Amino acid sequence: MILFEKAYKIVVESATELGIEKIKLTSALNRVLAENVKSDMDMPPFDKSAMDGYACRQIDIDNELEVIEIIGAGQNPQKTIGKNQCAKIMTGAMVPQGADCVIKVEDTKKADNNKISYIYSPKNINTCKPETKGISNLNICYKGEDINTDAMVLQKGTLLKAQHIAVLASVGCDKPKVFRKPKVAVIATGSELVEPSQKPSKTQIRNSNGIQIITQLQTINVDFEYLGIAKDSEQDTYEMISKAIENNDVLILSGGVSMGDYDYVPDILKKAGFDLLFQTIAVQPGKPTVFGVGNNTFCFGLPGNPVSSFTQFELLAKPLLLKLMGHDYKPLKIKMPMAVEYTRRKAKRLSWLPVNITNEGEVKPVEYHGSAHINGLSIADGIISINIGETKLKKGELVDVRQI
Repeated sequence: MILFEKAYKIVVESATELGIEKIKLTSALNRVLAENVKSDMDMPPFDKSAMDGYACRQIDIDNELEVIEIIGAGQNPQKTIGKNQCAKIMTGAMVPQGADCVIKVEDTKKADNNKISYIYSPKNINTCKPETKGISNLNICYKGEDINTDAMVLQKGTLLKAQHIAVLASVGCDKPKVFRKPKVAVIATGSELVEPSQKPSKTQIRNSNGIQIITQLQTINVDFEYLGIAKDSEQDTYEMISKAIENNDVLILSGGVSMGDYDYVPDILKKAGFDLLFQTIAVQPGKPTVFGVGNNTFCFGLPGNPVSSFTQFELLAKPLLLKLMGHDYKPLKIKMPMAVEYTRRKAKRLSWLPVNITNEGEVKPVEYHGSAHINGLSIADGIISINIGETKLKKGELVDVRQI
């Protein structure tokens, strides 16, 4: 049995990127950039109005201003703003030459003969312009103030979310280079299992691990092949594993990894050519977790209890898969105080506990009966860890909440 920290290091240091491909932006969610991306233009590309209003010269705002033009977004200004002149301008439109500010529509009033005047209020006074009363915000987004041409906008290794994809679109990177996704085979083991569509007999249970692992793969946009349930037969399990590794980069099994008479998975993985780098971890839930490497292939044997398989997928399998995709995964953790005291009797393993976040911004353990109690995990906002040797978390003690 090894410490979790060592198991994690073994997993992530085993992974290497799987290659590079170009994809469409519409397929880029949760993919990982394989190149640095630079801007092909200044952003904004011109001085643009941040408001609907009137573009004018600051020095003239004490006076009535003649409206000489109306400028919509996407239009080129046709006139230069001179003394006591302004152009009515829409948000996002190019600021005309001669103008150095935009007065908001709501800060003006109309006068006769197509003229407007500025309405003063305390929030508009600006003492930096002694020759005029000035305005507090020039309401202009200046050319290049967000990003300059050739400036880096996204780095290699970025896990692409919606906001990153918007940046790629804004700089014309419509076919980004990304690391190839791993192909993952999923197998559930156990003669007691039936698929969710079937009614179990008295000695059977529905296979929740298969769909759980598939869904966890889908959240990180990884392709999968579900091969079904391997019964408690060494030959059948070996044949399914052999088939799984023919066309996949990673094999994930659930069940059959503990100490029972029918827990064949570790020995069969060895027979199939995997070098098992660990088989038990000092962690709860998920002690009987197996990890191995073969010929350009990786395997996880996750425990059969659903909370254990879910937790170890999040803690170990997800970092491996994202590393294969070129991303160093750093899960979001938030420090929050315990709402109540929590104690445990045994402290020989690192423990992960499902918790809720209260309306007061504190953390409270959910009702949880152990690694088979998937309903307890389903109502949790996150998980917290309790170190080896620790038996108590005090009320008010800060803990790291890992969102799930």
